[in-house]
Amino acid sequence: MPRGTYLHLDGDLEERFQCAPGAGGWRYVGERSDGLRVDLVVDSRWRQIRVEFVSAGWWIRGGVTGRDLVWVRGGGSEAAERAVRAVGFLGESPGFLVAVSRTLGLAAGEHADVRLVQVTGTALSALTVDRRWRLAEVTPYDTETGPLPVARYEVADLATGEGQEIHLAGDVVLNAPGIELAELESPPNLALP
Repeated sequence: MPRGTYLHLDGDLEERFQCAPGAGGWRYVGERSDGLRVDLVVDSRWRQIRVEFVSAGWWIRGGVTGRDLVWVRGGGSEAAERAVRAVGFLGESPGFLVAVSRTLGLAAGEHADVRLVQVTGTALSALTVDRRWRLAEVTPYDTETGPLPVARYEVADLATGEGQEIHLAGDVVLNAPGIELAELESPPNLALP
């Protein structure tokens, strides 16, 4: 079960995380140094079936139901339900990059356009975004325990054309814009549902 620390370079934050495959899917739990907590559960097809964001003043609970993403966002005594046709959430936590990449199931050279609900900041602002994900290549790297396949994704914002690269090894993000893997206590899970 991988556990370790990501650095969020933009906000000078640390995120302690752990993730593991389970009987019916995969789970990621992370907690940032600013108090934001994330609990992400996916099923065997990598659909985000249960997601929870919790900050000091706000929370979001939701998941995919059919072709829609449904969530409730609340704070204090207020709560509002929302729904949109989307594949899942895209939070600031690296666990969401793993979940979205696995949902798409791309082969090297393939791409897919996907609608997501991006959740940002401790106010948990939610915005619907369209992105193009392309699996550019998978490169094996020799390690002491055998080859480690590293997937390089190119992700483009379809509204602005702005692009970025994400590097994944199994269920661990090695590098992404604003994210750095600072510590990893055990190897990534490569055999995932």
